[in-house]
Amino acid sequence: MYYIYLLECADKSLYTGITTDLDRRIKEHQSGKEGKGANYTNAKGAVKIVYSEEHPDRSSATKREAEIKKMSRQEKLELIAVSLF
Repeated sequence: MYYIYLLECADKSLYTGITTDLDRRIKEHQSGKEGKGANYTNAKGAVKIVYSEEHPDRSSATKREAEIKKMSRQEKLELIAVSLF
């Protein structure tokens, strides 16, 4: 199983990523260690995962990640808001 996730950073920016283990990945982002989290989240400070969705394979997850990355910030916020209901 693959997961697409949106991570909120300390400056309220959003980071989009893909993983097979959400718990491990957030810990890597939050550790701030070189090579463990993304450079973006190391610089911005990862706070929490605010959205995630499951995909059965890497191919579909990668396609969806690309779609989300193309979204505007407002569209991403709407995606997060809809998932909270």
